Order: sequence, then C-alpha cells, then structure tokens
Amino acid sequence: MDADKSGSGFQSVSSVVEKIIFCALPGLIVIAAIPYGTVEPWWKAAFVCAVFAIFIVALVSGSFRIQGGAILLPVLALAVLAFAQTLSLGSLEVAGFSVWNTISADPYQTRFFALQMLALTVCLALFYRYACGEYRIRVLIYTILAVAIASAVFGILRHTTQHQIGFVLPLLKPNQGYGQFINKNHFAYLMEMAFGLGLGLAIAGGVKRERLLIYFALLLPIWMALVLSNSRGGILAMLVQIVVAALFLMSRQSVALKAVLVIVLVAGILVGTLWLGGDRLASNLEAATNELSTTRAGASRNEIWRATLKMFAAHPILGVGLGGYWIGITAYHDASGLMTPQEAHNDYLELLSSGGVIGFAIGVWFVVAVVRAARQNANKAQLGAILGIVGVAAHSLVDFGLHILVNAIVFLALIMIATTKQSDSCHQP
Repeated sequence: MDADKSGSGFQSVSSVVEKIIFCALPGLIVIAAIPYGTVEPWWKAAFVCAVFAIFIVALVSGSFRIQGGAILLPVLALAVLAFAQTLSLGSLEVAGFSVWNTISADPYQTRFFALQMLALTVCLALFYRYACGEYRIRVLIYTILAVAIASAVFGILRHTTQHQIGFVLPLLKPNQGYGQFINKNHFAYLMEMAFGLGLGLAIAGGVKRERLLIYFALLLPIWMALVLSNSRGGILAMLVQIVVAALFLMSRQSVALKAVLVIVLVAGILVGTLWLGGDRLASNLEAATNELSTTRAGASRNEIWRATLKMFAAHPILGVGLGGYWIGITAYHDASGLMTPQEAHNDYLELLSSGGVIGFAIGVWFVVAVVRAARQNANKAQLGAILGIVGVAAHSLVDFGLHILVNAIVFLALIMIATTKQSDSCHQP
C-alpha cells in the first residue's frame, strides 16, 4: 500500500516537473526576443546556461527521452565539427609569440559557436519531447505569434514616434533597425516566420471558420511591420511564401475557385505591400542592383560573395572555422578596409566557407532529414511551419538572420512542428 502511494507520489511530482519544463520552453522564446533578439555575448551565455539547466532538470526527473533523432543528429554533428575546428595542431610562432594553431581562424569564437549549437541541439530535443501533442503545439504556435505581434507593434510605435537614442532599450537608434532588433533584416526573419506560420495554419484549416477574421486581423500588424521594416530580403521571403501558399490552394480547390483565390491572395498582398511601403520601399528595391555591384569600400554583396568563394577555394575541406568567418575573410577581401564584412550575407555561402565541404554536407544532411520527416508526418500546423521555413530559406540567400538566437530558436520550433505528429505520445497537462 505504501509502495503504491510512493509510486503515485513520484508520478505526480514527475508530471509537475514535466509541465514546468514545457512552460519553460515558450518562455525561452519570449525572453530571447526581448534584448535585441539576443545578440549580446552575456545574454547568449545566459540563454545557453538556461537551456542546459532545463535539460539537467529533465534528466534528473527521469522524464526525458530522445525523439526526432534523425533531425537532431546533423545539428549535433555541426556542433562537433565546430569543436574539432578548435583542436590544437601544435604551437605557432607569430612575431615572437606562441599562438593557438587551429583550423579555425578564430578558435575562441568557433568554440563558443560549438557551445551555442550544442545548446540549440538540446533545445530542439526538448521541443520534440515536451512540446509534442496537439495542445502543446498550439501553445508553442501562439507563443511565436504573440512574440511576433508584440515585436511588430513595438516596431510600428518606434517607427512613428522615436526621435532620439533609446526607445525602451538603450541601444535603439532612430532610423536604425526595426522593432527591438538592431538590424531590420533580423527583425524581418521573425516576422516572416510568424507570418508564414499564421497564414499556413489559416488556409490549411487549422483555424475555425468563425475565428478566421479575428485571426487575420492579428496577422495584420505582422505583415505591416514586415513591409514597413523596408527589408528587401523580408519582402522576397514573403512573396515566396505567398507563391507556395497559392500552390497549396490550387491543389485543394476546384479550378474556378483556384484561380479566384490565387489572384485575390497574390494581388491583395502585392498591392497592399506597394501601397504601405510607398516610395521608401520602391527606392529601396531600386537600390538592390547597386548593392550587387562593386563599390569603393568593396562592401557590396557581389564583392563579399566573390571573396567568400576565394576563401572556400583556399580551405575547401574544413573551412576557416564556424564563427571564424569575420577574421578569415580579411585575407581574401580585396578592398580599402573601410568596411570589412563580418558575415557573408548568404548563409549557404558562409556555411560552405566556414565549414568547408564537410560542413556543407552536414547542412544538406539536415535538409534531407527534415524533408523526409515532414513527408512521413502530418498535422494541421505543418503547412504553416513549412511556409515559415520556406521564407527563411529564401531570405538566407541574401542575409544571415539565423545568427540571431531568437530567430534560430523559432526556426527550430518550426522544424519540430513540421516534422512531428500531433498524435505523438506526449503527456498532456
């Protein structure tokens, strides 16, 4: 009898701990979004510590078990590769000093990258284990949308009222960045993921018909902020998402209704975007061709991409170190030095040059694993997650928004939603 009570008490405590762990996961997204999307080293360190603390609690409680292993393996492999790039190859004498001789051009930054990737791997594993099931996936979705809406409203307020440095957060400057982000393109990543998630959920039947108008009204500030942020990559990502959504509608409806839905959807978004963005957006789009051409400072995307390919050609197998791009590129960036690129402005090229062929192969492995898992599993929120992922894939051709931790966390949450079944075993609250 006492044994039964003891077992029942243990299960009760384990259930409470599991609920606490689940609540902590959406909390990570909220907290990571506040301080500029988590770009400061001290806040990154705090995030890493928080993830590992949650993981330790999960292990101690005995409730953790690995799910989504096929997706977790390539993410973990990237962290292992980064760590391997920091292993000492013997001492190196430079100007009379002994320095750390490694594959990475910046072993300290690469090792921190490895630690972040390990934390993100753990975070994804926690998502698979504790955010599964229809109810919990819904909570995760609503958290992402709520964070995006709050960021959008904050961005619109800042856009219309800020006239001096400091707007709630001290580093925010007028006419720089958008929302709580220092870089407007990083803000656009969060908006496009949330916009795709919400749009896909609505058109795939994940929202009750009587609530559709309310739902689209909630998505309106996200769309407005994305356009007003004046991010060309964000606009490109949104248009790609709309095309994919239109293709989905065409596969589900009658021929006549298909045409009407597609025309209304595409025309409405395009007209609304041009009207809302106005001359500012038009001039920004016109400037895109100039950015691809060579400038005096050598900071155009075209020049950066050429230098990145040169760096890859010099380090084709293991690259210059994940996280070491910013210093490795200096030897190949033929310019005045006034503007040295910190990133490749193309996540695919940066992975290729920083991780070499091995790193890029791990990236391809990850994509293949996600596609396979998404085909095998299906849920009501899957289309929304896929639209969000597609937006990121398009935007990453010209930017590096996944370097920002909050965007990386939301992206992994979308990966989990797209590759899991809502009926997967998961203790519900």
